[in-house]
Amino acid sequence: MLNNELTGPAGVALGHRTIDEIGRQELAVSPQNYEVWLSYLTHSSPDLKQAIDALLALGRPINSGDMEDLYERFFSTTHLSTQVMETGSRIAHEIADALDALKKAGATTERYGVTLNTAAESLRSATLDDSALKRLVTVLASATTEMSKQNSSLSTKLAQSSQEMEKLRTSLRQARAEALTDALTGIANRKLFDETLRLRKEEADNEHTDLCLVIADIDHFKSFNDSWGHQTGDQVIRFVASALTKFALPDHLVARYGGEEFAVVMPRTTLTQAARIADQIRSAIEAKRLVRRSTNETIGAVTVSFGVALYASGETVNQLIARADECLYLSKRNGRNRVTLDTTLPAASDAA
Repeated sequence: MLNNELTGPAGVALGHRTIDEIGRQELAVSPQNYEVWLSYLTHSSPDLKQAIDALLALGRPINSGDMEDLYERFFSTTHLSTQVMETGSRIAHEIADALDALKKAGATTERYGVTLNTAAESLRSATLDDSALKRLVTVLASATTEMSKQNSSLSTKLAQSSQEMEKLRTSLRQARAEALTDALTGIANRKLFDETLRLRKEEADNEHTDLCLVIADIDHFKSFNDSWGHQTGDQVIRFVASALTKFALPDHLVARYGGEEFAVVMPRTTLTQAARIADQIRSAIEAKRLVRRSTNETIGAVTVSFGVALYASGETVNQLIARADECLYLSKRNGRNRVTLDTTLPAASDAA
């Protein structure tokens, strides 16, 4: 992005274009949305432009869920990098201080050694009188006191540095967790999903174990937003995320894939097992009757459609996602509120 695009009349015009585009999509003029559309209009991120163009090609306005997904995918890691750089700088400063303290202690230790050697030589001398002995004792006492103070100061400094390092390490862990967590639901975000699915694919290839992917989408979600507003829509999203988490196994990863769509990565899980878990989730969600928190009005039943695919050795992550997504599409087309399995693979056909 060129600086002259953001200053003077050109910058003002670009700002107006950005606001107009946000308004055209009927989105809130939030700092996050402004940052996304400004980057899109200036072509500063080819991947972001490609993602937005793909959404626009669907022929519908881009919704708030899409914007949350775009911001998490293309901008949250930038903020994490800034935190990492700042924390890294503070750690480097602490290490430099600790090294300086160690150098000072080393110098004091060296002087103390020289003093002891001198005293030893003096003690070997047969001509050492009472006066000289007193001076020697005084020098040794002074050197020992200095050494003791230096050691105490060094211990205090190293203890403080250790505590600060632990705080900084905790800060880094929290920053990473925030960058990989969906803010609305508290489950994994798209970035962590992508990273985990790639690692689980490698694990399945190396250990010859099963890997299943479940993709789920809330049925008629737009009608919830249109009828009850975005806050109630958010309540529905959180409810579905909670149901997915409740029934998933400990080593499964539940993620918000984007908007009202979710994904569950299921390592060491057969297609039959994945289908059973998905149907448990579907039934539990269907049985629940939600109440609008602000008014206690009954929202009614929420239903979710599922697509389930078993990883085929050697295929790409995108191919696995595409097969699970195709199954989700079939669930939608065949009446929604159902689980559709991909049985195109021989092993999957046998398992089903």
